[in-house]
Amino acid sequence: MDKKITLITGAAKGIGLATAVKLAEDENNFVIINSHRDLSDDEKNSIKEQMNNEIDFIVGDVSKDEDANRMISEIVEKYGQIDALVNNAGITEDKLMTRMSEESFENVISTNLVGTFNMSKYALKVMQKKRTGVIINMSSISGLHGNVGQANYSASKSGIVGLTKTIAQEGALRGVRSNAVAPGMIRTAMTDKLSDKIASDFENKIPLKRFGKPEEIAETVQFLISNDYITGQVITVDGGLTI
Repeated sequence: MDKKITLITGAAKGIGLATAVKLAEDENNFVIINSHRDLSDDEKNSIKEQMNNEIDFIVGDVSKDEDANRMISEIVEKYGQIDALVNNAGITEDKLMTRMSEESFENVISTNLVGTFNMSKYALKVMQKKRTGVIINMSSISGLHGNVGQANYSASKSGIVGLTKTIAQEGALRGVRSNAVAPGMIRTAMTDKLSDKIASDFENKIPLKRFGKPEEIAETVQFLISNDYITGQVITVDGGLTI
């Protein structure tokens, strides 16, 4: 295929979908959207209506090694390559650490961190053979500074930072790059659940006095994919919250 093949995990909504829309604006990109469940025809059509170009869908649970292997294999078999992987799939199960169950901790680590490892491992094998490719991982400011009630989430996103830098070092040996994006407070379904007071308190702490937009994260991902001389970096996009 003449176009560059990009897979985005957890891309049926939120930041993942915004990233898919942004990357699909480029006629040279062919975007594949991953979700952990099979989307309905209505859901797929709604997503397609937001795109400038043809896209594809693939179902799989990134936390399962066999699913990650199958998805990458299917993409390579169908399209002959994978040029970019955006590891966006993630969940939260917030609770104070003293009240957090082992199951809740492991669930978040499994999807966010292990899922990123699984997908990166199999994509990296393909990319290294072609001596080109880029992997973008979605971290968080919670992974850089911690956050009350998010021991599991913060640990997973911190682990992604270390994983990203390791992928960058190993991948550079054969022309593969890897970077991470660390969003702050972004307007998604997750932050929409916050009460007006809590949302207002956060906005007052942010120097730019507003939550970010999913599209602003998408633009950062697009930049990191396109710049061939950036690797092993973590780009914080938080309106100055962690200055």
